[in-house]
Parts: sequence; C-alpha cells; structure tokens
Amino acid sequence: MIINNNSQASNPSVSFFSYHADGTLYAEDVPLSDVAAQYGTPCYIYSRSALETKYREFAAAGAGREVEICYAVKANSNLAVLNVLARLGAGFDIVSGGELERVLAAGGAAHKTVFSGVGKSDAELRSALGAGIRCFNVESEMELERLSSIAAATGKVAPVSLRVNPDVDARTHPYIATGLRDTKFGVPYEDAPRLYRKAAKLPGLRVVGIDCHIGSQLTQVEPFVAALEKLLEFVDMLGSTGMPLEHIDMGGGLGIRYRDEEPPSVADYVGRLLKLIGSRKLKLLLEPGRALVGNAGLLLTRVEYVKHAPARNFVVVDGAMNDLVRPALYESWHEVLPVRESAAAPGDYDVVGPVCESGDFLARDRRLATAPGELLAVMSAGAYGMSMSSNYNTRPRAAEVMIDRAAMHLVRARETVADLFATERVLP
Repeated sequence: MIINNNSQASNPSVSFFSYHADGTLYAEDVPLSDVAAQYGTPCYIYSRSALETKYREFAAAGAGREVEICYAVKANSNLAVLNVLARLGAGFDIVSGGELERVLAAGGAAHKTVFSGVGKSDAELRSALGAGIRCFNVESEMELERLSSIAAATGKVAPVSLRVNPDVDARTHPYIATGLRDTKFGVPYEDAPRLYRKAAKLPGLRVVGIDCHIGSQLTQVEPFVAALEKLLEFVDMLGSTGMPLEHIDMGGGLGIRYRDEEPPSVADYVGRLLKLIGSRKLKLLLEPGRALVGNAGLLLTRVEYVKHAPARNFVVVDGAMNDLVRPALYESWHEVLPVRESAAAPGDYDVVGPVCESGDFLARDRRLATAPGELLAVMSAGAYGMSMSSNYNTRPRAAEVMIDRAAMHLVRARETVADLFATERVLP
C-alpha cells in the first residue's frame, strides 16, 4: 500500500520511490532504511523497474519506424545500468575510450555504439575502429583527417557522420548548452558542405550520417524541431548532389522533472521528430541519458548534525559535493525527502556536507523536520551523480545499489581510504 504524500506530487520518480503504510520511503519493495543498514551511507540507489520502464517508453514511441536508442553513457556509467539497458536492446553513445570498454564489459554491442566528443585521441580512434563501432561523430576537420589516416593505415573503413552545429538556442543552463556557434562542439553549419565533400574523398572513410546535439535538460520540443529542420535542409541538399545519408542523429538532451519543470512526453518528443523526417529513408538515432536514468536514482544520506546559526540553519549530512556536484556546479534543485517521519520540530535549513567548501551544499532553503542519525533521500540523482563524483577531501566514493523488486544488489562497493592512495608512492 502506498501513502499519498503531497511532497511526492512534483516528481515522477516517486512511482518507484514511494512511502508505504509503515511511513517509510521505499525503493520498489525495499525500505531505504534497509539499504542504509546493509550498505551504509552515502549511497546511490537505482530502481531497475524505473530504468526499464523509461527505456520501453522510448522504444514504444519509435515503434514501427527506423529509430535506435543510444544511451548516453556519461549520464551514469555503472556496469549494471549499462547491462540492464543492453539487455533491452539499447545502443550506446560514448565520449571516451574508457566508456567503450565499459559498454563492452557490460554486454553492449560495438555495432550499436556511436562515438562523440571533441578530443578523441589516436588510441581511442584505433580502439573504436578495431571494435567495429556503428559510427564516429566527427567534430572537426582535423579529426576527420586523423581518422582517415588511421583507418587507411590499418586497412579499415570508418563510418562517419559530422556533428553539425545548427546554432540553435536550447534555452538551458549555459554550461550544458552545446548547439550555439560559440561552443567547442561540432562544425559550423556553413562549413559543413565543404567538409562533407572532403569526407567523401578521404581514404578510409564512409559517410553514413549527420549528427547534432544542442544541449541538455531541455524542457520544450521547439529547439529540437528547429535544429532538425536545419539539418533536414542540409540532408536534402546532400541527397540532391549524390550523397544520400543513412541516418540522422539528434543527440540527447530531453529534460526531466526535478521540481516544477514540465518537459514534453517522450511520445510527443519522438513523434514530432519523426513527423518532420516524414518519408525520407533515414534512421533516427537518439541519445537520451538523463531522460532514462535521472529519475531512476537517488542519493541516500544520513544526518550528522543540525546546526543553528544567526543567519541560517544547517542540516549537516554525510553526503557532500564530491558525491553529488550538480547543486554546487549548476545550482540545480533536488527534492529532499525524509526516509521516515521525524519527531523533530520542522525548520528552514540548508542541507550541506562535510567538505571544506562553502559551495558544498545539496539543497538550500528547505523546510525539513529531521535530527542526527535520521536518513534523507536526495531525489532525481540517477544522472550525473555518481558519474561526476570525486574523491575531494580524500572521501571514498559512495556505494551503488540496484533494487529489483524486493532484491538489493550491490553494483559498486564503497571505496576505502586505502583504495584512494593504493597507486601512490612516497619518494625514496
């Protein structure tokens, strides 16, 4: 039985993270207090059902059409997360050689993997070429030449698309807007015709597609539509000059609800793109990351102290900016829920960690009732949480646990302090 709770109404993740009749917040059928008792805190917790449900939503939106979902590994690269998605048939979008190794280790298919990123090294290009990936999303003329040279020298043919910058305003945080002309990503729209002609003549390359990515956490369809309209004009022009493409990759960027955002439904987002593509013989590639995993995870943390100061009050927890950097980096908002109702008097608090930085906060100005020893859940932390975590202040990174109905699976053990300096050496 689920208890209705007004604080849950703002966030869709609560269909998998919900209060039950005993007054405890659960992940699927597991009380979060049980996870803390077995694996400690801070701890990342993921719902397998949430992951599978969201992927199937994307798959259903593209049913009957040529659509391939390539999960953006950078959002959450845990092997268990990748494996769950690989079992469902997902492809993958990678931005490093390390991510390729993760995909392969998790059972993902190289031929369903696309390689993005502005700074691919010789070693990374060789490795991906040898693995037989689906496509290289090339982001500069120099990269095009380097990939041609490597492919020709090894007797292989590299499938390529150019990441074309459509100069579309994604209307998102400037750090995660990637489609404007002043970003480091992609090639200028006006330079793309020349580069496509060059790519068609370079040895070792096979031109197969076109790619763009305009930003992250987009909550409107219109920027995607504007970018696709510009790309389709270009695709049609290439086709008329004898260079038909096999696919168009629209990247990722679909936002989720953290607080009061109202992102479009997956069906509306995918449907609008497919309607624009129309009868063209183009496969549509999508690279969702946050949209798949963001609301499938949370950060569980325990209260250490409640501190009252003249200007502000603080709840000091054992989770910190090294565990979840998004609030410090982007001033992002995450809902904070008590795992159980507290007997403490409610108050207005900043939720902060023990890291020696004033920017070390997980939430600001929250109405909370909590006391030392009690547990808090920082919601919507499945994307860019663990994958951006660090060991700042010599803090071991958190454990990660996947919940599958009533089962708890430790999918990454908590680091120890000894792990952190095991590869270091003192001078003789």
